[in-house]
Amino acid sequence: QVQLVESGGGLVQAGGSLRLSCAASGRTFSTYVMGWFRQAPGKEREFVAAIRWNGGYTVYADSMKGRFTISRDNDKNTVYLQMNTLKSEDTAVYYCAAKSGGGNEGLSWAYDYWGQGTQVTVSS
Repeated sequence: QVQLVESGGGLVQAGGSLRLSCAASGRTFSTYVMGWFRQAPGKEREFVAAIRWNGGYTVYADSMKGRFTISRDNDKNTVYLQMNTLKSEDTAVYYCAAKSGGGNEGLSWAYDYWGQGTQVTVSS
């Protein structure tokens, strides 16, 4: 069982930056693939980025490439999402998720555990 708690969301102006954090419970954090998803009002949940166990493999949604960076610190049981050059269309609730195996990182159904989400609002 893994519990995930996101933090770092808030209100930011377009062009600004935020760093989201996701703290995980348990002693097996390094064995999980970690992902970030987001859901805007009236829209389906969409994939943002994912990172495998030791951080050696990362994958991003096309619209986030070059603006967002996912990283993890296995000593701190934490995964991060650095978001730069934010746009109004990045406004959403951002969720952290964890899964045991590799593959299908972009698919929400593949993840076993989810956080409660953190709101990011980008004003134009």
